[in-house]
Amino acid sequence: MGLAPDSASPEARREFVVMGALACGAAVAIKAPEIFGLHLEHDGEFYARNVSLLVLPFLAGYFAWKRRLGPPTLALLAAAFAAPAAVVNAYPFDGGRDTSDTEVLAALHLPILLWLAVGLAHASGDWRSHDKRMDFVRFTGEWVIYFGLVALGGGVLAGSTAGIFSAIGIDANEFIGLWLVPCGAAGAVVVAAWLAESRQGVLERIAPVLTRLFTPLFTAMLAAFLVAVALTGRGIDVGRGVLIFFDVLLALVLALVIYSVAARDRHAPRGLFDLLLLLLVVAALLVDLLVLGAIVGRLSDFGATPNRIAALGENLVLMGNLAWSAWLYLGFWRGRRGSAAIERWQTAYAPVYAIWLSAVVVAFPPLFGFA
Repeated sequence: MGLAPDSASPEARREFVVMGALACGAAVAIKAPEIFGLHLEHDGEFYARNVSLLVLPFLAGYFAWKRRLGPPTLALLAAAFAAPAAVVNAYPFDGGRDTSDTEVLAALHLPILLWLAVGLAHASGDWRSHDKRMDFVRFTGEWVIYFGLVALGGGVLAGSTAGIFSAIGIDANEFIGLWLVPCGAAGAVVVAAWLAESRQGVLERIAPVLTRLFTPLFTAMLAAFLVAVALTGRGIDVGRGVLIFFDVLLALVLALVIYSVAARDRHAPRGLFDLLLLLLVVAALLVDLLVLGAIVGRLSDFGATPNRIAALGENLVLMGNLAWSAWLYLGFWRGRRGSAAIERWQTAYAPVYAIWLSAVVVAFPPLFGFA
């Protein structure tokens, strides 16, 4: 029996075939640059800029087919991918240096920007709808879980491949590293989306459990960090890796808040878990303020660089969301507003992320001389 059950409807079977074709297309696309002499092992900068451009159009294509998008939406979707593709490949990155900070920033922010473009296809082009934005947020969480599960299976396959061929004296590591892993990961992007779409309801029961499990743990962790900072008086290191870590951490906090609100029964009374969420948001806001203080101090001491300005902007964007989320949650806890206001705020804030991501990808390189 295949992945598509024998009892599946003709439409489900057709969707499975389309998904398989697009997953194979993504796997082929990740190796297509080799036709032009661009190899994964030698041209890392090219692949860093373009990996999302090579793969995510196939995911957008899956939703374009599934949602039966019309020509105007398809044209807008194509422009959403073509414009950044032209920009990141036309810019003369280096600025007289071996490593371009603005190129690294563009490579880090472009996949997130293109993921929002995928959201346009997921929402059937109705990007103004708050409900459809929230549906895409839920899909994103489910996609991450399914992609992780597929990746775990792929890791077992890669390890088994290496082991079984080593038994007869054949080194399969080069094949695994240059073909199996990149092609499998590219295809898994589409497969995970199909699983999230076709297995709706499976993870909907798991996500609330995960949020209730990790919310108190993250709250305790952030509170312990704040206490440690207060007791030791130590500042935060503002290296690139540390700043990326804090941005990811704060984004995870927002994800917990969004999923908790989305899964909550709007008619259920307030409880201890809602208080934990309020404390989590407040703790995250305080951590963000500490990071912002460290960044501002670094700017005043050593001047502006692309990395520092990007870190400053990202933390200001996150602070804006966290600050208003804390205010809304406080009002909810006091009984002055419903939980729907918190959910609507999160979806209403999406254009702010899109504008900031576009600025980093498009405006930062020329502003900083492509350095």
